[in-house]
Amino acid sequence: MIKISSIFLTLMIIGDLAQAQPVLGRRASWQAQISAPAGVPGATIRSIEKRSPLEIAGVFPGDLILQVDDKLINTQESWTSATYALRAGQPTRLLVKQGNEVKTITVEFPQIEKETHAELDTFYETIISDYGIAQRTIITKPKVKGGQPAVLLIQGLSCSTIEKYSGRSNNWVRVINDLVEQSGMVVMRVDKPGVGDSEGDCTETDFYTELEGYEAAIRSLKSKPYVDTTKIIVYGASMGSALAPYIANKYQLAGVISDGTFFKTWYEHMLEIERRIRRMSGDSQSQITEKMNKYYIPLYHGMLIQKKTFQQVIDEYPALEAYNYHGPRHMYGRPVKYYQQLQDFDFAGEWESLQVPLRIMRGTNDWIMSSFDNHMIMETLDLAGHEDHTLYEYEGLDHWNTIHETPDDSFSFKPGRWEDNISGIIIKWARELVGLK
Repeated sequence: MIKISSIFLTLMIIGDLAQAQPVLGRRASWQAQISAPAGVPGATIRSIEKRSPLEIAGVFPGDLILQVDDKLINTQESWTSATYALRAGQPTRLLVKQGNEVKTITVEFPQIEKETHAELDTFYETIISDYGIAQRTIITKPKVKGGQPAVLLIQGLSCSTIEKYSGRSNNWVRVINDLVEQSGMVVMRVDKPGVGDSEGDCTETDFYTELEGYEAAIRSLKSKPYVDTTKIIVYGASMGSALAPYIANKYQLAGVISDGTFFKTWYEHMLEIERRIRRMSGDSQSQITEKMNKYYIPLYHGMLIQKKTFQQVIDEYPALEAYNYHGPRHMYGRPVKYYQQLQDFDFAGEWESLQVPLRIMRGTNDWIMSSFDNHMIMETLDLAGHEDHTLYEYEGLDHWNTIHETPDDSFSFKPGRWEDNISGIIIKWARELVGLK
């Protein structure tokens, strides 16, 4: 009797946990082109779609959105958070400035349509990380039975979604779409906390919280009855490319594909990238040396090594303010805590410990990640006795999957071009690593 009661109680608890899984609200669209704040409060409305909620509410191009649900919009980060927090069908309170008049309106925005693929099953699911954050996953699978090979996709640093919604067509999205539709494999993507439909705030999410989301995703993927767990690989781009070896090592995956990766610590990376930026901005080598010694080394040493905010570093050394193009507490839209944890993460050790096959693609015009880092990975694996690693340097490719004549053209945001072979190489490698012809 006691045993039966215990089993019944356990089943009740499991049922309650299943029912407790949150239903993530669907993200919404502003149905407008809006620029983030530029040093002063207010996101500027550039254009509005006809018959959209904003137009119906009497908002016009040129107006400023000062607050969203009583939260001040005064930075890029606050605007990013507000945009990803929009939920379809939920009243959103806006404080809008029109000329010299300020008014409050409440509107409901439409949802962004979910992506579909004609030849694939597409599942929008939810995972719960060990930090208790509900995150959106998107899984696509071929319409066949039995255990199938799979790819976990890990994206880069920015607070941008991995979803391919209507109207989104940059070259990174092309790579995602091609991998999904042409690989013949199950593909799992996960949106970071505070991105897409996921709970949280990406602009305040630290490194370990984000990393746990990827780990929760791979655990979920390995539990799927339609996945062959002996044939799961990880494909990482940019920041995700350096996390891929860690995921492969910990979860015993079948292979790694890294796209635009790095090897050294983030402190070393930031000093190297500042040198490249100064050179492409027109500084002489003597000027670069002076600025590195006087400004950039103290700035990043203070933030990454001494674990201070940029504002704290500048308060102690005011001359740095003119050379800091980041926010007081953020860099590239992420909090300084993210990078301070990143600084202490053993990327090099994870590369050195890798046991499974590795494929790396680096563009010759990638001015974000250095060629030397990629060759260091090859050398490290050679010395470790690793037997199956390849580095392919794609002629003309930059860090954003675009072909340019020079790195300077990419840095200057000149138009580039797409080549189908960019995603074609990734797909070919993925299929080879899991034994698909």
